Amino acid sequence: MTSPVKLAHVVLQTTDVARLRDWWATVLDAEVIWQNDGLCFLSYDDEHHRIAIAAPPGVAGPVDKSVAGLHHVAFTYEGLDQLVGVYERLKAAGIDPTLCINHGPTLSFYFEDPDGNSAELQVDCFAEPDAATAFMNGPYFAKNPIGFRVDPDDLARRLHDGEPVESLLVRRDVARDRADAASAQLS
Repeated sequence: MTSPVKLAHVVLQTTDVARLRDWWATVLDAEVIWQNDGLCFLSYDDEHHRIAIAAPPGVAGPVDKSVAGLHHVAFTYEGLDQLVGVYERLKAAGIDPTLCINHGPTLSFYFEDPDGNSAELQVDCFAEPDAATAFMNGPYFAKNPIGFRVDPDDLARRLHDGEPVESLLVRRDVARDRADAASAQLS
């Protein structure tokens, strides 16, 4: 079997191309590559388009989250400072996350577009994919695969105050157990 070399793009269906174009362009800091009344292509990197937004005839209303379908699309940032910067930029633009979670492998901020589609903006918590995979196959993830909610304003404050990024990326159950182990060694 041959695997793809990359995920090329995601296509969103809507009744209002302009509204979704503006939201996704703002969230991803993307540019419009091409558009007409029923179709728009956006990119934020060297790919010709990462997000396509289409309004085919007969499309009805926003996403019905009570039925099966695509849950969210995730985008990874290089580091926590970039993710926090994007959060602060979006907050200033009136776009707030619906949920912020430290999953363990990633620290993720979720946003919902005007049609109800979700975008996960994330940063990897481990430098190497193998370490993230090991965490996912370990006891912390087995006990709680979702992770713990994070207060984005508190996270941003702590980052700006100079707390080490490594400590901000550690899930709170792991941090608690590390602190307990260190305390036990001192006793």
